[in-house]
Amino acid sequence: MKRICAVISGLMMVLSIAMAVSGPAHVAYADEGSQEMYRMYNPNSGEHFYTANSYERDNLKSLGWHYEGVGWVAPVTSSVPVYRLYNSNAGDHHYTMNSYEKDMLVSKGWRYEGIGWYSADTTNEFPLYRQYNPNAKAGAHNYTLNSNERDALVRAGWRDEGLAWYALGLGGPAQSQPSTPSRPSGPATVPGAITPGAWCKKIEAGQYGRSE
Repeated sequence: MKRICAVISGLMMVLSIAMAVSGPAHVAYADEGSQEMYRMYNPNSGEHFYTANSYERDNLKSLGWHYEGVGWVAPVTSSVPVYRLYNSNAGDHHYTMNSYEKDMLVSKGWRYEGIGWYSADTTNEFPLYRQYNPNAKAGAHNYTLNSNERDALVRAGWRDEGLAWYALGLGGPAQSQPSTPSRPSGPATVPGAITPGAWCKKIEAGQYGRSE
Protein backbone atom coordinates (compact mmCIF):
# COMPACT_ATOMS: atom_id res chain seq x y z
CA MET A 1 0.00 0.00 0.00
CA LYS A 2 2.83 2.41 0.84
CA ARG A 3 4.42 1.66 -2.54
CA ILE A 4 1.14 2.42 -4.36
CA CYS A 5 0.75 5.69 -2.47
CA ALA A 6 4.31 6.66 -3.38
CA VAL A 7 3.65 5.97 -7.07
CA ILE A 8 0.43 8.03 -7.02
CA SER A 9 2.22 10.86 -5.22
CA GLY A 10 4.97 10.82 -7.84
CA LEU A 11 2.48 10.96 -10.69
CA MET A 12 0.70 13.91 -9.10
CA MET A 13 4.01 15.75 -8.78
CA VAL A 14 4.85 15.17 -12.46
CA LEU A 15 1.41 16.45 -13.51
CA SER A 16 1.81 19.53 -11.32
CA ILE A 17 5.17 20.37 -12.90
CA ALA A 18 3.79 19.88 -16.40
CA MET A 19 0.88 22.22 -15.70
CA ALA A 20 3.19 24.87 -14.25
CA VAL A 21 5.51 24.77 -17.27
CA SER A 22 2.66 25.20 -19.75
CA GLY A 23 1.75 28.65 -18.36
CA PRO A 24 -0.97 31.11 -19.46
CA ALA A 25 1.05 32.56 -22.39
CA HIS A 26 1.23 29.19 -24.12
CA VAL A 27 -2.51 28.75 -23.72
CA ALA A 28 -3.08 32.13 -25.38
CA TYR A 29 -1.00 31.10 -28.40
CA ALA A 30 -2.81 27.78 -28.71
CA ASP A 31 -6.28 29.32 -28.37
CA GLU A 32 -5.83 32.30 -30.66
CA GLY A 33 -3.16 31.21 -33.08
CA SER A 34 -0.30 33.51 -33.98
CA GLN A 35 1.39 34.93 -37.05
CA GLU A 36 4.64 36.73 -37.77
CA MET A 37 4.33 40.27 -39.08
CA TYR A 38 7.02 40.90 -41.71
CA ARG A 39 8.59 44.36 -41.73
CA MET A 40 9.39 46.09 -45.03
CA TYR A 41 11.16 49.42 -45.55
CA ASN A 42 11.16 51.89 -48.48
CA PRO A 43 14.51 53.75 -48.37
CA ASN A 44 13.20 56.53 -50.63
CA SER A 45 10.15 57.52 -48.62
CA GLY A 46 11.25 56.32 -45.17
CA GLU A 47 8.02 54.35 -44.94
CA HIS A 48 7.56 50.97 -43.28
CA PHE A 49 4.98 48.31 -44.06
CA TYR A 50 3.98 45.12 -42.32
CA THR A 51 2.37 42.02 -43.74
CA ALA A 52 1.80 38.45 -42.61
CA ASN A 53 1.78 37.35 -46.27
CA SER A 54 5.12 35.92 -47.42
CA TYR A 55 4.13 36.30 -51.09
CA GLU A 56 3.49 40.00 -50.58
CA ARG A 57 6.76 40.33 -48.67
CA ASP A 58 8.69 38.77 -51.55
CA ASN A 59 6.87 40.91 -54.12
CA LEU A 60 7.85 44.08 -52.28
CA LYS A 61 11.45 42.89 -52.11
CA SER A 62 11.42 42.51 -55.90
CA LEU A 63 10.27 46.15 -56.16
CA GLY A 64 13.21 47.36 -54.10
CA TRP A 65 11.80 47.40 -50.59
CA HIS A 66 14.16 46.19 -47.86
CA TYR A 67 13.05 43.21 -45.80
CA GLU A 68 13.99 43.97 -42.19
CA GLY A 69 12.71 40.85 -40.48
CA VAL A 70 9.78 40.12 -38.19
CA GLY A 71 8.38 43.19 -36.46
CA TRP A 72 6.34 41.29 -33.90
CA VAL A 73 4.11 38.26 -33.43
CA ALA A 74 0.39 39.02 -33.70
CA PRO A 75 -2.67 36.93 -32.90
CA VAL A 76 -4.52 35.59 -35.92
CA THR A 77 -7.65 37.02 -34.35
CA SER A 78 -8.74 38.69 -31.11
CA SER A 79 -11.39 41.04 -29.78
CA VAL A 80 -9.19 44.08 -30.55
CA PRO A 81 -8.78 44.86 -34.27
CA VAL A 82 -6.17 47.28 -35.61
CA TYR A 83 -7.73 49.31 -38.42
CA ARG A 84 -5.79 50.21 -41.57
CA LEU A 85 -6.32 53.44 -43.49
CA TYR A 86 -4.67 54.86 -46.60
CA ASN A 87 -4.05 58.44 -47.75
CA SER A 88 -3.81 58.38 -51.54
CA ASN A 89 -2.48 61.95 -51.69
CA ALA A 90 0.49 61.27 -49.42
CA GLY A 91 0.88 57.57 -50.32
CA ASP A 92 0.82 56.81 -46.60
CA HIS A 93 -0.89 54.21 -44.41
CA HIS A 94 -2.07 54.69 -40.84
CA TYR A 95 -3.00 52.12 -38.20
CA THR A 96 -5.08 52.52 -35.08
CA MET A 97 -7.09 50.54 -32.53
CA ASN A 98 -9.30 53.58 -32.01
CA SER A 99 -12.55 53.43 -33.99
CA TYR A 100 -13.15 57.16 -33.40
CA GLU A 101 -9.77 58.03 -34.91
CA LYS A 102 -10.56 55.72 -37.84
CA ASP A 103 -13.90 57.45 -38.47
CA MET A 104 -12.32 60.91 -38.15
CA LEU A 105 -9.67 60.10 -40.77
CA VAL A 106 -12.28 58.65 -43.13
CA SER A 107 -14.26 61.90 -42.81
CA LYS A 108 -11.12 63.77 -43.89
CA GLY A 109 -10.66 61.68 -47.03
CA TRP A 110 -8.61 58.70 -45.88
CA ARG A 111 -9.67 55.35 -47.36
CA TYR A 112 -10.57 52.65 -44.87
CA GLU A 113 -8.97 49.36 -45.98
CA GLY A 114 -10.32 47.10 -43.27
CA ILE A 115 -8.60 45.30 -40.41
CA GLY A 116 -4.84 45.11 -40.84
CA TRP A 117 -4.25 42.69 -37.94
CA TYR A 118 -5.25 42.23 -34.32
CA SER A 119 -3.83 43.43 -31.03
CA ALA A 120 -3.20 40.86 -28.32
CA ASP A 121 -6.05 40.97 -25.82
CA THR A 122 -4.81 38.29 -23.41
CA THR A 123 -1.51 39.91 -22.42
CA ASN A 124 -0.01 43.41 -22.25
CA GLU A 125 3.56 42.16 -21.96
CA PHE A 126 4.66 43.45 -25.38
CA PRO A 127 3.40 47.00 -26.08
CA LEU A 128 4.12 48.69 -29.40
CA TYR A 129 4.68 52.44 -29.12
CA ARG A 130 3.59 55.06 -31.65
CA GLN A 131 5.48 58.22 -32.62
CA TYR A 132 4.62 61.00 -35.08
CA ASN A 133 6.84 63.13 -37.32
CA PRO A 134 4.96 66.40 -38.04
CA ASN A 135 7.35 67.26 -40.87
CA ALA A 136 7.03 64.04 -42.87
CA LYS A 137 4.60 63.52 -45.75
CA ALA A 138 4.95 59.73 -46.02
CA GLY A 139 5.99 57.47 -43.17
CA ALA A 140 4.86 60.10 -40.66
CA HIS A 141 4.14 57.48 -38.00
CA ASN A 142 6.54 55.00 -36.48
CA TYR A 143 5.53 51.91 -34.50
CA THR A 144 8.06 50.08 -32.38
CA LEU A 145 8.42 47.55 -29.57
CA ASN A 146 11.75 49.15 -28.70
CA SER A 147 11.49 51.80 -25.98
CA ASN A 148 15.06 52.95 -26.73
CA GLU A 149 14.10 53.67 -30.34
CA ARG A 150 10.99 55.50 -29.16
CA ASP A 151 13.04 57.67 -26.79
CA ALA A 152 15.67 58.41 -29.46
CA LEU A 153 13.02 59.58 -31.93
CA VAL A 154 11.32 61.75 -29.32
CA ARG A 155 14.66 63.41 -28.53
CA ALA A 156 15.07 64.04 -32.27
CA GLY A 157 11.75 65.86 -32.49
CA TRP A 158 9.14 63.15 -32.99
CA ARG A 159 5.98 63.30 -30.86
CA ASP A 160 5.31 60.43 -28.49
CA GLU A 161 1.71 59.29 -29.10
CA GLY A 162 1.71 56.50 -26.53
CA LEU A 163 0.48 52.96 -27.02
CA ALA A 164 -0.25 51.67 -30.52
CA TRP A 165 -1.31 48.07 -29.71
CA TYR A 166 -0.02 44.90 -28.04
CA ALA A 167 1.91 41.99 -29.53
CA LEU A 168 1.84 38.35 -28.51
CA GLY A 169 5.61 38.13 -28.80
CA LEU A 170 8.79 39.74 -30.05
CA GLY A 171 10.10 39.70 -33.59
CA GLY A 172 13.66 39.65 -34.88
CA PRO A 173 15.89 41.14 -37.61
CA ALA A 174 16.28 39.59 -41.03
CA GLN A 175 19.25 37.28 -41.50
CA SER A 176 20.35 39.10 -44.65
CA GLN A 177 19.42 42.12 -46.75
CA PRO A 178 19.04 42.30 -50.55
CA SER A 179 22.51 42.98 -51.97
CA THR A 180 21.51 45.40 -54.74
CA PRO A 181 17.92 46.52 -54.21
CA SER A 182 16.28 48.27 -57.14
CA ARG A 183 14.65 51.66 -56.74
CA PRO A 184 11.15 51.33 -55.23
CA SER A 185 8.46 52.34 -57.70
CA GLY A 186 6.52 54.11 -54.95
CA PRO A 187 4.54 53.17 -51.87
CA ALA A 188 2.71 49.88 -52.22
CA THR A 189 -1.06 50.11 -51.86
CA VAL A 190 -2.21 46.51 -51.90
CA PRO A 191 -5.53 46.47 -50.02
CA GLY A 192 -5.88 44.12 -47.11
CA ALA A 193 -2.27 43.31 -46.45
CA ILE A 194 0.46 45.96 -46.45
CA THR A 195 1.11 47.85 -43.24
CA PRO A 196 3.79 50.20 -41.83
CA GLY A 197 5.46 49.56 -38.53
CA ALA A 198 8.23 49.25 -36.01
CA TRP A 199 11.99 49.38 -35.57
CA CYS A 200 12.40 51.71 -38.52
CA LYS A 201 15.70 53.18 -39.70
CA LYS A 202 14.90 56.82 -39.07
CA ILE A 203 18.54 57.85 -38.82
CA GLU A 204 18.64 58.56 -42.54
CA ALA A 205 18.63 62.11 -43.90
CA GLY A 206 15.31 63.90 -43.80
CA GLN A 207 13.56 61.42 -41.55
CA TYR A 208 13.95 63.12 -38.19
CA GLY A 209 11.11 65.30 -37.00
CA ARG A 210 13.21 68.32 -36.11
CA SER A 211 11.41 71.65 -36.24
CA GLU A 212 14.44 73.84 -36.81
